[in-house]
Amino acid sequence: MDSKQLALRCRELAESKKAEQVVVLDLRKLSSVTDFFVLATGLNEPHLRAIVDEISEKLAEEYALRARAQDGTWKTNWVVLDYFDVIVHVMRPETRELYALESLWGDAPRLRARRPARRKPIAPD
Repeated sequence: MDSKQLALRCRELAESKKAEQVVVLDLRKLSSVTDFFVLATGLNEPHLRAIVDEISEKLAEEYALRARAQDGTWKTNWVVLDYFDVIVHVMRPETRELYALESLWGDAPRLRARRPARRKPIAPD
């Protein structure tokens, strides 16, 4: 799995737990530290925990991937999962607004979410 696929999978997993304002920033041309940031908002401590656990557990199950580091706690309102080429930031709304990573990395292109496949209407018999 390349870093772009990993970032997109992290977004899917965060969204599956109802994370809000999930954004994937492409930093490949802007930073030598990582390829992508995945930013997600959780509304409260249990919500943060659910999002982080979903990402951590599913990546471990599906791809045998473990974050090389995890920083922050539910109490600090910001948890970071470092997958080397992808860094996932899960924050409470007030923390996300305060640190404004989207603005700080304003030159970074955003990866758009895939659109669900359109189903063709079934013609009546």
